Amino acid sequence: MSYDRYFAICSPLQYPSLMNVHTCIPLAGGSWLDEFLTPVVTVTMTFQLPFCPTYKFDHFFCDLAPVLEPVCSDTETVEETTFLRASFVTMAPFLLTVASYSHSVAAVLRMPSAVGKQWAFSTCSSHLIVVTLYYGTLGTVYAIPTATQAVALNKIFSLFYTVVTPMVNPIVYSLRNKDVKKAVRRLMSQWVYVKRT
Repeated sequence: MSYDRYFAICSPLQYPSLMNVHTCIPLAGGSWLDEFLTPVVTVTMTFQLPFCPTYKFDHFFCDLAPVLEPVCSDTETVEETTFLRASFVTMAPFLLTVASYSHSVAAVLRMPSAVGKQWAFSTCSSHLIVVTLYYGTLGTVYAIPTATQAVALNKIFSLFYTVVTPMVNPIVYSLRNKDVKKAVRRLMSQWVYVKRT
């Protein structure tokens, strides 16, 4: 998305030739393949460890930290490998997104027209909101050492990036639609009217 927004703002005349099927399929396919293959090493290493016989997981899903809790041996190698792989897999797209938006914002600020600036910022804003929600909660869960995290807070942030962010996606992206904006305003005015009476 950030690559798409970058070309839409920085190279609008070349956009149709740059963002075609031959560009989009490898970008999407590479992302999916990367995200599918990345956990294979961690999962393989984790399930070769000896687990204690009885344990009740205190989490919504089998995330790495709760899965490593019942392990009866040293998990440092798995944790370090996971941290290194996750850092690369997470930071590379994040840094590319930041670089793309930096160039886009610089191009927007050079625009002479206020209408053009407004259009460009509205084009980027929905994706930027979703990216900020996703990377913010993801970073909070995985960048902070597990020893210093509260279990309940970890569960809330995990729920946020796995459920809330994807659920909010369609809402955030549809707010650019004029009909949806009009319906939201009408709903909000009705809610305010009911609240007053």
